[in-house]
Amino acid sequence: MQVTELAAEGLKRAFTVVVPAADIAAARDRRLASLAKDIRLPGFRPGKVPMGVVKQRYGSAVTGEVLEEQVQSATRSVVDERGLRPAMQPKVELVNFAEGADLEFKIELEQLPEIPLPDFSAIELEKPVAKVGDEEVTKALEGIAARNRELEDVTEARPAAKGDVVVTDFVGRLKGGPNLLPALDAKGEGLPEGWGGASGLEVAAAGRGSDAKGAWIDLRVTGQIKGNGAISLGPVLPAKAGESYTLTASASLQEGSLPQGASAKLDLSERGAKGAHRHSNQADMPLDGSAVSVSLAIEAGETEGLRPFLRLNAAGETSLAFTLRLHAPVLNSADGLSEPFPGGTGSDMNVEIGGSGFIPGFAEGLEGIQVGETRHVDVTFPAEYGAAELAGKPARFELTAKGLKKPVNATLDDDFAKKLGLESLDELKKRITETLQGEYDQLSRLNVKRKLLDALSAQASFEVPQGMVDMEFAQIWQRVEADMKAGRLDEEDKGKDEEALKADYRAIAERRIRLGLLLSEIGRTNNIQVGNEELSRAMRTEAQRYPGQERQVMEFFQKNPQAIENLRAPLFEEKVVDFMLELAKVTEKEVPAAELSAEPAA
Repeated sequence: MQVTELAAEGLKRAFTVVVPAADIAAARDRRLASLAKDIRLPGFRPGKVPMGVVKQRYGSAVTGEVLEEQVQSATRSVVDERGLRPAMQPKVELVNFAEGADLEFKIELEQLPEIPLPDFSAIELEKPVAKVGDEEVTKALEGIAARNRELEDVTEARPAAKGDVVVTDFVGRLKGGPNLLPALDAKGEGLPEGWGGASGLEVAAAGRGSDAKGAWIDLRVTGQIKGNGAISLGPVLPAKAGESYTLTASASLQEGSLPQGASAKLDLSERGAKGAHRHSNQADMPLDGSAVSVSLAIEAGETEGLRPFLRLNAAGETSLAFTLRLHAPVLNSADGLSEPFPGGTGSDMNVEIGGSGFIPGFAEGLEGIQVGETRHVDVTFPAEYGAAELAGKPARFELTAKGLKKPVNATLDDDFAKKLGLESLDELKKRITETLQGEYDQLSRLNVKRKLLDALSAQASFEVPQGMVDMEFAQIWQRVEADMKAGRLDEEDKGKDEEALKADYRAIAERRIRLGLLLSEIGRTNNIQVGNEELSRAMRTEAQRYPGQERQVMEFFQKNPQAIENLRAPLFEEKVVDFMLELAKVTEKEVPAAELSAEPAA
């Protein structure tokens, strides 16, 4: 094997490797000979298949395997013989692997840098610590008492006030009501009832179907209009004086186009008692598939009802010929209500006035209600509501108050502690103190760990493999791009352009890689390892996060070694940090608990 070094710049190394054709042929022949001892072919005794037949049948596959093994073996030799420590998997590029020729390939890699270790005893750190005081314990006790409060019936006749709990039955309906227009049958033929052309337009059905938006009908529109024409989208529908109605539709051109200067409008018209046009509202319709809505309030007086139109306007006398796809229009009353929606009905539900966990306005709408009273509460579901069919939509709840209760905080005594499974109030206080102290100690450690890593970063100046930085930056930038699209960028990043952001986050990626390599080298040099028992304990802790699925989690770890390695990395880091903190000069300073989570001063 002949190895030629091509580059040795910084951490980068490049080599060409040539493996003689004779070595390849010898390795291939040995593999074929071994294979010939075991293969069975019709017409030949076991182990007696002629080598020519073996080569003919298996030569190509065996050659491929031998080439792959030679590349891997030669790459290991190049790395081991030169004492290289690749930072990542070496990149191999085949140059020549023709049958009967020398195998030639190129190896490119970045090696790990020489990492000088800091003098840990020269690192001085201040570790903030906090002790749990009586005030924190009392506050925690009050929180536990509030979460375990009891409800007491209100016997006096009075309206419900903020903080009270109303026992209620409720029924929720979406506002707007059902579609008043006849349903469009996607499999039907011809024009639906009440559809057609007017004012010089001829309209014919050219096809029907359905898609994600619902049922649609293709309309072939022809004719000549003088100024304007109309396409009726349904029959005259009953309407009530004083109510408001909304028509929504979407349309897109399938064939042909509107003449220059022509436009389309969605029209909702009211007809008087004798069929005469009374008034209407219109909205521009772009014919690009986007939904358009138009609303109309019915005035007092006699009315025949409403009729929906698609109006076409043009300057002067104009000929039209096009095909339009119209999705089923929807006409509903702004004051109408749908049938109760799934999950919108409940009985004997406790609702705290001003409490959390309800749609905004729902609990607040019960303030002032009295037992036996029924009232309507109008709300709007949040845009991010979990049920997509309800998100962002207005609804009306009919609520009936069946009872009124007021919360009574539990008395903090031994009996209260026993209800929680403890022997006494003193034991409960002890448990609270231990839990809070554990939280404070964890925050204290995180604070001093940040300071330690900052101190190491300030001392470390060795070159890092750019391939590792590239990979780390790619992962970081993927998250940043997702945050940009979702509008979740940090305030300090919002005013920066993309190039500035990339520069900042690449610097973060380089810091992470440098610190990671330094911690790894400290652990390697000082023989810091994660034992099997520590890994097993971490696996059990992880499994406990999924009650009832502990066995499946443990089986997952057993079948996925990489998942175990993902647990090993943070354990290793914590052990290295412990090692360094033991050697560094760490002084403790007692501070208020609120300061424990503060960022260390620069």
